[in-house]
Amino acid sequence: MELSYCTNVHPAEDLPGIVRQLDEHAGPVRRAANLERLGVGLWMPVGVASTLADDPRARAVLAEALERNGLELRTVNAFPYRGFHDDVVKLAVYRPDWTTRERLAYTLDCARALAALLPAGAEGSISTLPLGWREGWDAAADRAAEEHLAGLVEGLAALERETGRLVRVAIEPEPGCILDDVADVVAWLGARPHLTAEGRLGLCLDTCHLAVSFADPAGAVAAATAAGIRIVKVQASVALEVPDPADPRTADALRPFAEERYVHQVREAGGRRSADDLPEVLDAAAPWPTDRAWRVHVHIPLHARPAAPLRATTEVLLDAIAAVLETPGGGDAHLDIETYTWSVLPEDLQPETLVSGIAAELRWAHTHLPRALAGVPASGIDERSLA
Repeated sequence: MELSYCTNVHPAEDLPGIVRQLDEHAGPVRRAANLERLGVGLWMPVGVASTLADDPRARAVLAEALERNGLELRTVNAFPYRGFHDDVVKLAVYRPDWTTRERLAYTLDCARALAALLPAGAEGSISTLPLGWREGWDAAADRAAEEHLAGLVEGLAALERETGRLVRVAIEPEPGCILDDVADVVAWLGARPHLTAEGRLGLCLDTCHLAVSFADPAGAVAAATAAGIRIVKVQASVALEVPDPADPRTADALRPFAEERYVHQVREAGGRRSADDLPEVLDAAAPWPTDRAWRVHVHIPLHARPAAPLRATTEVLLDAIAAVLETPGGGDAHLDIETYTWSVLPEDLQPETLVSGIAAELRWAHTHLPRALAGVPASGIDERSLA
């Protein structure tokens, strides 16, 4: 798999800001990891995507920044539209949704920009939201989303004819959305085979979201494959788990994760209870059942080990990647480390610097995913730089 780290961790909303974060973070991360080249999964806010799609001079500026920092671009995160580091994001991250032409235009702009910036001979991937947030969704919304995704597939085909570059888009299921989990994506796309027939629209497997849904990784991957849905991208991430919610330390341990910027959905094993945000659990009038595990949508750094009574769902990440590698074309999926939560994590999980934190995640990936990253030696990581 081609490994990258996702730049939606950085609050850059314009092209100069993106260039700055490549110079100040991505380049130093590559050097700290002692890697000859490093992949970046670029987040393009809507204004930047439009500019890069239309302006060759802007693309040249970004291409030069990538080259001087030893970086490669193969995948784009087009889930957040803009304002991903606003003081309060919460449900705004799901707008505009796939009922709107704005979402279609934005995603095609990302595809045009990516096609022009891909390395020679490489395919590109783009991850997108799972239609939209569930509230207010009806049959008309479903039809509009299908229409716009059909337009997306047509646009990607036209882009390939025009440029010779293949860009695939991957739907990323997330708890609370219309397509809440992999099973929902399989059902929705499986009923619309015209959207997936040519492999331009597929699945983004975010392993934090997968863990929160308590899905079996191998079973989820097998179901998608059996339905003819290509796994285009894997977002390497881990969730927060409470193995024994009856532990009296649970509420105090979870409260530092109940922050104001992002939603942190909670699920109970077995699907009996769910919450759209962590404070709904911590401040519930009627306490949640404590006889089975809870999982929380918090992207924990891959190498981190939260203190008891909490733990990280690392095994879900490992099992999911192993399952993807067994699928046809699984080794061609893009693997993107997506820990966008560094700025809101509790103090005990904060790195000395963001560069050292991201480099530590790369070290973990090279150490624990050698089969997925065949051809890239783990010895390339300079452990002294991570001290």
